[in-house]
Amino acid sequence: MIPLSVGEIAEIVGGKSEGDGSAVVTAPAVLDGRRAEPGGLFVAVAGRHTDGHDHAEQAGRAGAVAVLGSRATPLPTVVVEDVRSALQTLAAHVVARLRDGLTVVGVTGSQGKTGTKDLLTAVLSGAGPTVATAGSLNNEFGVPLTMLRAHPDTRFLVLEMGARHLGDIAKLTGLVAPDIAVVLNVGLAHLGEFGSRAAIARTKGELVRGLAPGGTAILNADDPGVSAMRSLTDGPVLTFGRAENADVRVLDLALDRLGRPSCTLRTAAASARVALPLVGAHQALNASAAAAAALAAGVPLGPAAAALTTASLSPWRMESRGLACGATLINDSYNANPDSTRAALDALAAIEGRRRIAVLGEMLELGDDSEAEHRAVGAYAAARADVVAAVGAGARPIADGAGERSVVLADNNAAVGWLRDRLAAGDVVLVKASRGARLDEVAAALA
Repeated sequence: MIPLSVGEIAEIVGGKSEGDGSAVVTAPAVLDGRRAEPGGLFVAVAGRHTDGHDHAEQAGRAGAVAVLGSRATPLPTVVVEDVRSALQTLAAHVVARLRDGLTVVGVTGSQGKTGTKDLLTAVLSGAGPTVATAGSLNNEFGVPLTMLRAHPDTRFLVLEMGARHLGDIAKLTGLVAPDIAVVLNVGLAHLGEFGSRAAIARTKGELVRGLAPGGTAILNADDPGVSAMRSLTDGPVLTFGRAENADVRVLDLALDRLGRPSCTLRTAAASARVALPLVGAHQALNASAAAAAALAAGVPLGPAAAALTTASLSPWRMESRGLACGATLINDSYNANPDSTRAALDALAAIEGRRRIAVLGEMLELGDDSEAEHRAVGAYAAARADVVAAVGAGARPIADGAGERSVVLADNNAAVGWLRDRLAAGDVVLVKASRGARLDEVAAALA
């Protein structure tokens, strides 16, 4: 965050300064007052169940020096009618002031956004100061909060951009036009909200349409829906994937006994061997996307490949850990859709073990296709796991699809009890569901 007084912020966002207008914000903005830093800005949102303004004093005790809200608080406050809009305006202003020398990268896709963002952040951090989305804070609040973490020394700003409706990504690129746009895939995530895969493709394409003049599109050569986005830009395009025509091509992909991929990344000018410390063959594709984006940002393939070998992912994304009983837990509980669940199941099948157990919860926002998609995932799981445990009423169709290999568990507590009674040395257990199912509670209880 660049230093700004409360009075200056009020002028930027068209608000009114209440309290000490000379108080200077020097640290990032936060929505959670408990996470405020000394010199920070607390963004107070009046929600359906809680009102952030009531926590302003808590934010002050944590270090916040000012509030952006819709009414006055005990701290110096910038009062506005629409807090979200004001936050976005402030973020756009700050990044505009830092734009010279700053490369902005946008990352989107139906799945793999966070993992690819994490890999790219690891690569770019070796080339210069980098600010990137924390976890999956990729919405209308998360993107501006990330933007406000940029400072004068920042060289790379990596923004994960998610969407639930047509136009969502266009609004985000309206805050800052990326120099590099990475589109990973067009899948079924949020199908119930979008209504069709075509609508999802149009939404992901908004990132390419929103490129800064001369910006580079990074597109998946293996996904026809993404490759077609080449027509949305007159600027440079780099492709990635396993296809023969990919500019950054994945070759010689292999998995070790723990399901960790190694591959060769090849461009027209160079090649590099990469062994990823991550679980799942799909991580090699994410790595090729990160390498392509790094090339567009001026980082050669060699240094990019070296950085990829030490990269790590955000929590609850294919985390592998040993349990006291001798089993291995793969915690991929942050979110799920049919495509990402299949990728996780492929990873489970590749890991050496005595038994493979897939603990699957409901995949949300699939609309009218929900039951059919859950059944299909169940059948897919049955071909890759020895036991398929469907957790919760919404996951029951998974068990129906898995047939005789399935077990139905009423809730998370039942899942924990069932697993504790049965897990033994050599077993490998995958835990995956949409965030709303909170299967992270199952993973935490086992660990």
